[in-house]
Amino acid sequence: MSIKKASSALISVFHKDGLEPIIKKFQELGITIYSTGGTEKFIKELGVDVIPVEDVTSYPSILGGRVKTLHPKVFGGILNRQDNESDVAQLEEFEIPQIDIVIVDLYPFEKTVASGASEQDIIEKIDIGGISLIRAAAKNFKDVLCVSSMEDYSDFLEVISNGKGSTSLEDRKRFAAKSFNVSSHYDTAIYNYFNGEQQEATLKISESKGQVLRYGENPHQKGFFFGDFDSMFDKLHGKELSYNNLLDVDAAVNLMSEFKNDAPTFAILKHNNACGLAQRETIHQAYVDALAGDPVSAFGGILISNVEIDKATAEEIHGLFCEVVIAPSYSAEALEILKGKKNRIILIQNDVALPETLVRTCLNGYLVQDKDYRTDTLDELQYVTDSKPSERELEDLLFASKLCKHTKSNTIVLAKNKQLCASGTGQTSRVDALNQAIHKAKTFNFDLEGAVMASDAFFPFPDCVEIANKSGISSVIQPGGSIKDQLSIDYCNENNVSMVMTGTRHFKH
Repeated sequence: MSIKKASSALISVFHKDGLEPIIKKFQELGITIYSTGGTEKFIKELGVDVIPVEDVTSYPSILGGRVKTLHPKVFGGILNRQDNESDVAQLEEFEIPQIDIVIVDLYPFEKTVASGASEQDIIEKIDIGGISLIRAAAKNFKDVLCVSSMEDYSDFLEVISNGKGSTSLEDRKRFAAKSFNVSSHYDTAIYNYFNGEQQEATLKISESKGQVLRYGENPHQKGFFFGDFDSMFDKLHGKELSYNNLLDVDAAVNLMSEFKNDAPTFAILKHNNACGLAQRETIHQAYVDALAGDPVSAFGGILISNVEIDKATAEEIHGLFCEVVIAPSYSAEALEILKGKKNRIILIQNDVALPETLVRTCLNGYLVQDKDYRTDTLDELQYVTDSKPSERELEDLLFASKLCKHTKSNTIVLAKNKQLCASGTGQTSRVDALNQAIHKAKTFNFDLEGAVMASDAFFPFPDCVEIANKSGISSVIQPGGSIKDQLSIDYCNENNVSMVMTGTRHFKH
């Protein structure tokens, strides 16, 4: 039969929130309840009859609670096939009660790991009985309905109420799928904890939170986002974020992480690359100067600040069509101004740890790598030319280097006075990237005299430093490492250009 009338339920949960209405409904429907430990006590305190599992198994909870439900009389009650005469006979022979509903959740393993708890505390949060009950009940979905998470309580209560104690095969199978999602995610988290720093070259990814996007990169493509967006951002206003919005927001967040706790810094991004970036004494001036970097590309862009956005800055932003604005906070006046555009997405960024590894599909598999957490610093610079950068040039070189790291290769970044003058992005040659950057800088009337240049990889020939020098560039930062580095060094020495090397390449494909 596809419709089953439930007469009994086993409840054993860690989280009790939202459980009371279900227990009261079971009482109303005359469903016998079996339970253990804290859940049993919770049910009794509600004034509802409950049978301790120990009364069924004739065996107490042992080993400090590690073994409570692992018993044939419990699992026999769950796993028996009600249309199998032998199974039914064995239930009667061994006095095993039929269990029609199983409500069980798992110890909070991931939260315990995230809390920085000791290894022993973490190990104790590896659920044994719970995961076994979930697998057993979900496996036998033809006869049993399994509720494996408190997030499904309201859904289950609606099912059991509408059916007046009966459940359909469709619902039981749907809840089984939810249950195997819970169990597989749980086991993935445990494996990843034990595997630590990739002791074995395996990839296991499980995200229990996901949302369907309107479409993917283009309207004819399906799109999904898997992750806890709400923990990272407070969305204050605007339409739903698209696939492309999310990619740009990711790029913006990663770029601005380089300027955390720095002076007010504002960035404008388009198609994952910054088209404007400036650092100033006020966030208002930082925005004005970031916009000056490329006011054309800024149209429809993603805006991000490393400090609170005030009224004056919001008034400037309001004149620009932009998709998303991100900041750690907004003044009340600024928020009201920015809400003036119905579809403008306004986000508060929370301080949430980001993944330490990057994963992308490749061929018929995946590529995985560590995130590029290395940022070029003053202490690491190698001064390779006779002329040394001035203090102002050094600040600009490191500023440009941070931006270069987050721009698609091949890339060249031109900066002056902590402002992006222009960048060449995603070009097939470094010379093309430089020529693109110079052309853009001239288009928006930047004076490149005394500006600096950053490159994400070494110069195989001196052509780039020559082109840069003839455009007014006075100092260069690059990784070095070419067998022909000396050619670029010699050109710089002959033309009074300072150059530093970092020893670190920052390709971004």
